[in-house]
Amino acid sequence: MENNIRRFLEGLKGKRIALCGIGGSNLPLIKLFAGYGAFVMACDRREREALGENAELAEEYGAELHLGDGYLTDLNADIIFRTPGMKFYMDELTQARRAGTAVTSEMEVFFELCPCRTIAVTGSDGKTTTTTIISEMLKAQGYKVHLGGNIGRPLLPDIESISPDDIAVVELSSFQLISMRRSPDIAVVTNLAPNHLDIHKDMQEYIDSKKNIVLHQSAFGKAVLNLDNDISRSFEEYTRGDTFMFSRRQSVSNGTYMSENGEIIMDFHGEKTVIMNASDIKIPGLHNIENYLAAICAVWGMVTPETIRNVAMSFGGVEHRAELVRELDGVKYYNDAIGTSPTRTVKGTLSLYDRKIILIAGGYDKHLSYDEMGAVVPEKVKVLILFGATADKIEAATRAAAGYSEGCPVIIRVNSMEEAVNAARANAVSGDIVSMSPASASFDMYKNFAEKGLHFKKLVNELN
Repeated sequence: MENNIRRFLEGLKGKRIALCGIGGSNLPLIKLFAGYGAFVMACDRREREALGENAELAEEYGAELHLGDGYLTDLNADIIFRTPGMKFYMDELTQARRAGTAVTSEMEVFFELCPCRTIAVTGSDGKTTTTTIISEMLKAQGYKVHLGGNIGRPLLPDIESISPDDIAVVELSSFQLISMRRSPDIAVVTNLAPNHLDIHKDMQEYIDSKKNIVLHQSAFGKAVLNLDNDISRSFEEYTRGDTFMFSRRQSVSNGTYMSENGEIIMDFHGEKTVIMNASDIKIPGLHNIENYLAAICAVWGMVTPETIRNVAMSFGGVEHRAELVRELDGVKYYNDAIGTSPTRTVKGTLSLYDRKIILIAGGYDKHLSYDEMGAVVPEKVKVLILFGATADKIEAATRAAAGYSEGCPVIIRVNSMEEAVNAARANAVSGDIVSMSPASASFDMYKNFAEKGLHFKKLVNELN
């Protein structure tokens, strides 16, 4: 174990540590910190009944529970680990900082202590798939990879077993990045568009949060930016090390691009290498070509072109991302629950298929505009099935589109996922494609997008 890791962990003895959120990601931290002699407080707005077995496990691992509306009051903590979903500037955290309490996060501490190379990916869309592709390429090349972050797995609990020769591949959200003061060795920005404006003060705060992924790199770092996205491209002004661009639309002088005949080409400071054709990529969609372009830049020099090509031809994608659930009576049902913003649904589901589809959409309102999506829907969708808080917005944007005419698409309003799946079944004929891509978050009816996707899959698999 590295000396700085040992110093940090042994220095926890006797410290009062508050972990915000009693979920699966914090339970291993409770065990780790309590094992080194810290007094751990597990804090959650939910009551014990809502937490279920997680409350029991937290106590079993050595934590004192602080639950309910006043879960952040009178903590008298030395260190508070905020959960990424908490607003960084919320009153309780601001007051704690003013009182001298260290307010940090699992990911911030991991980056401070991590002994191995780090590759991190952020963006509005494509983060998880790009992160996973990078991980798959590195593993196929023989590296020991630690995959985590916003992708669902905390990495700090593993810090004692990480070797300097390993590679940590991390997905980072704006909520994690907002307070980060260390950047990864290799930083990837897939794209940026309005998102999470229900949590961030404004769009500028969202952009500034994302910017932290490159802002603290050294001259030895590498930044990978999307040439086709104005905001991502603008981060070049803040990079200090080698900067790679990727583009699906034009050639680049240092990075990856797709040629007019579909070849995926790496231009490494003037030395061109044809890696594969876009048709070799198993997972569908133009956005996944962009994800591969970004991933190739990230791993270039560590992974051979042959390994890259083999992964592209075999990797079947990530659950909840244009995932084929089943085919029934000639109708294919796809789960794209990760489509949690209008941009993501437009670039994802609405760009994938060679025919008009039946689209199930709607969910929690993140205060985003649906005008861009509305303009695309009449061209790409034959039946639009809507429910949830954003249903009115999506319908209004669709009806306002220049290409809309009554019945093109047919718009159906329902009240639940059960009704949505039944409406899709009733309106589909052989050869049709049904995709559930909400273009919205899921918090109005579900804990998260994964729960929504699993419910959709269950209902589709029960159809007969």
